[in-house]
Formats: sequence, C-alpha cells, structure tokens
Amino acid sequence: MFFRRKAQEPEPTSGVARLQSAVRECLPQADDDTLRMVTALAGLLASIAYADRTLSPEEEAHAREALGTVHGLTASGVEAIVRVVREHLRDLATINPQAFTRELRDGTDVEVRREVLDVLVDLAAADGSVSHEEANLLRRTTAALGLSPDDYVISQARYRERLSRAR
Repeated sequence: MFFRRKAQEPEPTSGVARLQSAVRECLPQADDDTLRMVTALAGLLASIAYADRTLSPEEEAHAREALGTVHGLTASGVEAIVRVVREHLRDLATINPQAFTRELRDGTDVEVRREVLDVLVDLAAADGSVSHEEANLLRRTTAALGLSPDDYVISQARYRERLSRAR
C-alpha cells in the first residue's frame, strides 16, 4: 500500500533562491510583482557591492538603508535580507545582473528605475569612492535598466556634488 505524502519544497540552495525565499518570508502580504521587484533590488545591491570584490561596512549600511525604504519591510526583515545577501554575496553577484535588471526594467516605470540607479550609485560610493569595476558595472546596469548614459552621468554628478559639499 502506498501512502501519499505531501511533497515538500526542497530547501533553496542557490543564493537567488535563498534571497527569493527571504523576501517572501519578510513580506508575506506582498503580491508577486512586489516580491520580484524587491528581490531584484536586493540582487542588484549585491552585484554592485561585490563588483570590487569587497563588501564594506558602509556599503552594507547603505543596502540596509535602501531596503528600509520598501513599504511593509520591517527592520528585522531588512536584517534578514541583508544577512542572506551577505551569506550568498558571491553567488548573487556572479549571477548575471541582467536577470535582476530585466525584472526592474519590465516591471517599473523610468522614474523608479532612475531612483534605483541613484541607490546603486550611492551604494558604490558609500565607501568614499567608486572603483573602476563598480563604474563599469553601473554603466552596464544603466543600459540594462533601459536608461540612457545621460541618466548615469546625472546620477554620478549628483553623488560628486554631495561629496564636494561634505568636504
């Protein structure tokens, strides 16, 4: 006699699957589109932060701040997502960032994508400078988000202006 057991989902093993799972747990009331957008944002934060092969404390703090602006995401939810990003940083960053940018490009309007670009530029600059690797990835990400090179220049100029005021 065969007994049917309810099939259990396997534990997510890839960084992307773990990130998707964490976002879903932290935003249980969110619709599928919101879950995909938050996952894509967190994935891009990981990609840009790891472009220079380091995740500085300042970059991690900026990622927390950026995720903290997501409606419905609690402080403990932000920490849970940042923990997954930290634990799976290399995996998330080496996954083609095009998958994350495609979600945002197809699921948001141009103004939201410009805001995302500003967040990513600020993240890259959080440690006081934007490395060559980060700048290259930011340029590719700008294009993948369906934005123009001018959008990148404007975002970078905004960062430089803020930096000069801080000095």
